[in-house]
Amino acid sequence: MDAIQLVKQDHRAVEQLFKQFEKAEEAEKAAEMKRVVQKVVKELSVHAAIEEQILYPALRRAEESIEDDVLEALEEHHLVKLTLLELDKMSPEDERYCAKMSVLMESVRHHVEKEEEELLPQLREAFQPKDLKELGALMEKAKKMAPTRPHPASPDTPPGNFVAGALASILDRGRDVLRDAADRGRKAAQGRARAMRGQARKAIAKGRQAMSEVIESPPPP
Repeated sequence: MDAIQLVKQDHRAVEQLFKQFEKAEEAEKAAEMKRVVQKVVKELSVHAAIEEQILYPALRRAEESIEDDVLEALEEHHLVKLTLLELDKMSPEDERYCAKMSVLMESVRHHVEKEEEELLPQLREAFQPKDLKELGALMEKAKKMAPTRPHPASPDTPPGNFVAGALASILDRGRDVLRDAADRGRKAAQGRARAMRGQARKAIAKGRQAMSEVIESPPPP
């Protein structure tokens, strides 16, 4: 997969998450909205990191005329990270949760459209197919080490973003493990509670049946 294909694949994956959120919002499913937002935070954080570490620097080196477009894209990334940071700390019960997510989706969709119509075509013109594949391979590897949370105050250009990104990734992935463990524990507890409620209902039903049999049975002669 070359760099352009990888970027577009990420764009499609995020768009699917946006559609899932819109569906969950319409159905008023708070838990599903929260789950989707957590995935959006991770996907966009990783995607922004690999673009800032590899894609944008490559574009700036290859084509000087694209400098302003790349700087604008970096500013759009910064605003998206600020919104993601706020969303990650909120819950669906917060008054502005859905409004903030709506603004995020609008901003990201605009960024994606501009990137695919302007930046990526220039990337294809500036690099040979072989180079694009090598760039894609680098980006794929970078994904495995990229931060999974937004860090708007960290550097977004090399070499600072490599150092900051490596440290942030360790912290982020540790937090992810803890959150996943907490989620599994919560789901297990909910499962045990449902099982106990089911057992209680069965016990009550059996008790009622036994009482009914006693009441309806004829008295001894």
